[in-house]
Amino acid sequence: MEWVVVRWVVLLGAGVTLILEALRLSGLVEWWIFERFTREYERRGVAGYVFYAIGFAVVAWAFDPRIAVAAMLMLSIGDPVSGLLATGETGIKRAPVLLVTFAVCLTIASLLGIRFPVAVAGALVATVADGVTLKLGTRYIDDNIAIPVGAGTAMWLVLAVP
Repeated sequence: MEWVVVRWVVLLGAGVTLILEALRLSGLVEWWIFERFTREYERRGVAGYVFYAIGFAVVAWAFDPRIAVAAMLMLSIGDPVSGLLATGETGIKRAPVLLVTFAVCLTIASLLGIRFPVAVAGALVATVADGVTLKLGTRYIDDNIAIPVGAGTAMWLVLAVP
């Protein structure tokens, strides 16, 4: 499949996600799936799946396919692995969890043929975005957007430096 098709499909998915979330938050629809798959703190605000879809769309359009796919996989594989290991933890995750997250993300990028220094930069940023609660002013930055966008940007920046 051509990358341009992937970009449009991911963008379409993000658009549908935004519409569904607007319907959920407005109260116009109350589907059981929203109750089942949203966390308590997401019930009155934008849910994590929206940031996930937006993060995918941003990296699909901002970066070349190899970096974009690595960033997407760091979220879709690295984040759940970290979540399983850190069940019940709050705040900054423990060092062993961070190390496993880093190793998973580094492995993903390396298997995609990304050069080691570039892969390290992406894995490091993905690990920090996953392991530390990021805040911009009074707003929290959901890791579902911070992981792919941060990792993709870090890899792109390392590639851009001569």
